[in-house]
Amino acid sequence: MTTPAPTSSLPGAARLLRAAAEGDVAAVTAALDEGAGIESRDEHGRNALLLAATGDHVEVAQLLVTRGASPDALDDRHDTPWLVTGVTGSVAMLEALLPADPDLTIRNRFGGVSVIPASERGHVDYVRRVVRTGIDVNHVNDLGWTALLEAVILGDGGQRHQEIVQILLDAGADTSLADRDGVTALEHAQRMGQSAIAGILSTD
Repeated sequence: MTTPAPTSSLPGAARLLRAAAEGDVAAVTAALDEGAGIESRDEHGRNALLLAATGDHVEVAQLLVTRGASPDALDDRHDTPWLVTGVTGSVAMLEALLPADPDLTIRNRFGGVSVIPASERGHVDYVRRVVRTGIDVNHVNDLGWTALLEAVILGDGGQRHQEIVQILLDAGADTSLADRDGVTALEHAQRMGQSAIAGILSTD
């Protein structure tokens, strides 16, 4: 097995990217101070901020944001630092990126905005926070699903998804928006035996 080169021996951009991925604040600072480009990319098009967001390295992200890193930098999977927060569910990272004014309308490879994967994955605290950013809770992705539909269709109907459904409703989620087959979130919940969620949706 080949041993990776020490971070200190790598070129500036590579040092920055590795340090960001590893959450090494001191090494990130040193690489930037020595001239590494803040928007340097790896072979997958990921900038340092995206690598930090993926690893939930909040202090590194805060540093990169203060240095001007873009929260909207797209990689070859059509992820951005901001979009990744919807997958990880990290509220701390969300807060770290907000000062950089992320574009809340950028879509992931499925055509969704960050609240959609967060709703599917049961990230209650993240959904509660992100709906207060002005993100469109009724955005429809390429599958024809909103965050509400995805929470029901791909969720497990348990406590976390029940809370998310209520949060989305309180934030203005439109229960009349159906999927491509004309099936609403309520109808999906009823068909899937998610009685608690069906009850929440029925009283909206």
